[in-house]
Amino acid sequence: MVARHAMTDPSELKQAMNPQELLAASSRVALAGLVHDIGKFAERAGIDPGAELLESNLHQYARRQEGGGRQWFTHRHAAYTAVAVDLLERHFPRLKGDDVAPFAAWDTPDVDDSLINAAARHHKPETALQWIIATADRVASGFERETFDRYNDAQEGTETGGDHFSARQLTLFEQIRLDGSSSHKASLHYRYALQPLSPKAIFPQTAQDCEPPKRERDNAKKQYRTLWDQFTKALEAIPASHQDRLDLWLDHFDTLLATFAHSIPAATAFGVKPEVSLYDHSKAVAALATALWRWHQARDDDPASIVAAHHQRSDWDGAKLLLIQGDLFGIQDFIFAAGGETQRRAAKLLRGRSFYVGLLTECAAMRVLDALALPPTSQIINAAGKFLIVAPNTEQTRSALTEVRRSLDAWFLEHSFGQAGVGLAWLGASCNDFLSAPGDQANSHQRFQTLMKRLFAQLDNAKAQRFDLCGGDPPPAVFEGFLDRFDNRLGACQIDGRSPAELAEHHEGGTIALSRLAKDQIDIGNWLTRFERLLVTREAIGQHTLDVDLFGYRIAFTGDETDSGRFGPAVRDGNLLRAWDFSVPADDGWCALWNGYARRYINGYIPRFSGESLSDYERDKYAACDPDADGDFSAHEPKTLNHLACEDQRLDEKERWVGIRALSTLKGDIDNLGLIFQQGLAEPTFAKMAALSRQTNAFFAVYLPWLCQHEYRNTYTVFAGGDDFFLIGPWRSQITLARRLRAEFERYVAGNPEIHFSAGLSTTKPGLPIRHLAELGEQALEDAKSMRPEKNAVTCFGETVSWEAFEALAKAEEELESLSEELGLSTGYVYGLIELIEKAETVNERPEHAIWHSQFAYRTARMLERLPGLRDRSKADERRRLQQRLAQVIAQGGIERFGGKYRIPLFTHLYQTRD
Repeated sequence: MVARHAMTDPSELKQAMNPQELLAASSRVALAGLVHDIGKFAERAGIDPGAELLESNLHQYARRQEGGGRQWFTHRHAAYTAVAVDLLERHFPRLKGDDVAPFAAWDTPDVDDSLINAAARHHKPETALQWIIATADRVASGFERETFDRYNDAQEGTETGGDHFSARQLTLFEQIRLDGSSSHKASLHYRYALQPLSPKAIFPQTAQDCEPPKRERDNAKKQYRTLWDQFTKALEAIPASHQDRLDLWLDHFDTLLATFAHSIPAATAFGVKPEVSLYDHSKAVAALATALWRWHQARDDDPASIVAAHHQRSDWDGAKLLLIQGDLFGIQDFIFAAGGETQRRAAKLLRGRSFYVGLLTECAAMRVLDALALPPTSQIINAAGKFLIVAPNTEQTRSALTEVRRSLDAWFLEHSFGQAGVGLAWLGASCNDFLSAPGDQANSHQRFQTLMKRLFAQLDNAKAQRFDLCGGDPPPAVFEGFLDRFDNRLGACQIDGRSPAELAEHHEGGTIALSRLAKDQIDIGNWLTRFERLLVTREAIGQHTLDVDLFGYRIAFTGDETDSGRFGPAVRDGNLLRAWDFSVPADDGWCALWNGYARRYINGYIPRFSGESLSDYERDKYAACDPDADGDFSAHEPKTLNHLACEDQRLDEKERWVGIRALSTLKGDIDNLGLIFQQGLAEPTFAKMAALSRQTNAFFAVYLPWLCQHEYRNTYTVFAGGDDFFLIGPWRSQITLARRLRAEFERYVAGNPEIHFSAGLSTTKPGLPIRHLAELGEQALEDAKSMRPEKNAVTCFGETVSWEAFEALAKAEEELESLSEELGLSTGYVYGLIELIEKAETVNERPEHAIWHSQFAYRTARMLERLPGLRDRSKADERRRLQQRLAQVIAQGGIERFGGKYRIPLFTHLYQTRD
């Protein structure tokens, strides 16, 4: 018999805990949830604990089955969870001693309410804390009682035919069906390779390429062991000083687990589809367990009543959980606010402001977590200006959220005058809301889908009630204190054109009047070229600290100072709250995205000079496009938008730069995203929803910046994440990039024709105000979205076409280019084709325009007669042959086939050949 120790009385905990202690206790519960299934990783990696320890653990943590005169254990991974935690413990924060609340001990197996038992006994729970972890496990998976009981007694084996060693994770994207139908297992051909998270590892592969047969168990285990060894080695990279603050360390560990468990299947028993990663499932369990424990803790529930309620599910219809959503609105107004000096510093401001938007979302979510004393693992989603947090549904929580909303509103009213803000909404939910509907197979997951629809609707309502202007309280004074801040000598900020200028600074070209926020954005634009890490603190730390606090937090950019222990005291005194790595991957795309710190994907790619010696021709090109620049082309110096505008020019045979100097904005987003999340999966669960959100974000936030850095090095990432992107770069390169992104996204979603994005390209001369660039890009995207029936289109040079037609037009442009090089087609001849297109488009309305065929034949014949080497009468047959060829390629294969859409290859050709 194991010794019995009751957990500390909850009422004593509640009275004794201050917010920091409550955060620490919540972080311990979160850690137990986060590692509850780590044994699956260890078991599949072949970790050998020794026969005696394994046998003891199997009896204590796994489920024993009997039948046919024999006994065996199912869910052996639970026994390995205890083994794994014990192996990893030396790298964990100092959790031993008296300060282990709400647990009675840390890693003592013979104490029922130890943290290690809470993590490992989720299939055989007995105590309150063990039941809380077990309940979170069931809720995250969407298991109704009978389904879970069968799962709990099931043997290993997946629907795809693999065992827990050989099965590789399915991709959710391949299973999306917008009509709500279910994808059959035989139709699922793609898996994720067992690799650490990297720009290339996030793409699925065919099962033949990455899933070992069951008979090759040794090879399958070897792959797991390689990944395990990488994981345990990477754990050592978390700064030792950060172990003094559990929530800070937990943020790092969360990224570590995401890096090495993003493609490990969480479930491989009961014939399930291995479609959710160990990371996504564990993160959901951690968030739910923390909220459940806090709900019971706030009510002073005694352990016995908690055990009874969870065992019998008697309180599963009670709204214990609170789902909190945040959405940053007014992003484009914030990024593209313009004053007189904005255009001169366009590139620097773009990178500074777009990064700042990412900081706003991160810090707003952190403000919610801070106010509720919740660890970072309670934040399930954070992408593209949106976040989702799971909290206990208590009066104290709701009151704190009301205060947070007021503080966020006040910050945005002061600094953006209401043009941007964070919509904050919350919705109560019960455990049963996350489960399938019992006894109703036709509506198996209707209850969870209803919860998701209510959640989306709640946020829409919050965004329609910005700043609570129509609420019961007096409306906020938007311009309160404005006159006190206004200095007549400085006037308005010359960067955003609306804020009171608060300081005058000397920058290139003279002195400008700035608001403190504008100065911060310029500083960020400078610091992003030098730093790849930042610190979030309560008080300023370091010299590269932003002047304006973000909702009470100070942001400092830093190098590797924490490795030398410089910030150890800041951790111990509670000043250092977060340390984030935001570097863009610089390798071949396969290296793990792990540098020892929590990662935030808020930094886009910035085009820079390579530092290589420039030829005189290149210097002349840059000087011509940016005459006001100082000619600094040193290594890592960022390129201006004027520099980018000339990057698609080329030297002709006379050593002249030809082609227009122009920029293209490329803006796009996924079509029907709301429908995909609300009804795309036949059997949705909370963990699947979180996984789908993370994976959707990864294409734009992980892969796209890497792709730009390695293959489209002259592309500015204004923003990329969630389901959308906004890029600026040389005009033709952006057209090529649009086609590449579409092809890569198709590969990313396993070729599923129901998932696609639309995009808009807008080409302009350099020097156009940034706000106008954004508006033109947005209009082009709207035009693409207007294509029916399914969107899935692109707008270029004002023409909206399907992606298939866009590819065909690219081939048509290649044929036109080939003809031009061969025959030397004149600019006048190609321009004349535009007039013929206009007539061909209106033949139905104006029958006389059918004459365009004759006009094409006449103009082509006259053009050929003027070409050197074809003027003689003896060349008549050659001219006729070439005329037939031109008619076949341009008239029939171009104008007749594509109509007005043929302007796309014509304009592309003309723009790249213009002197």
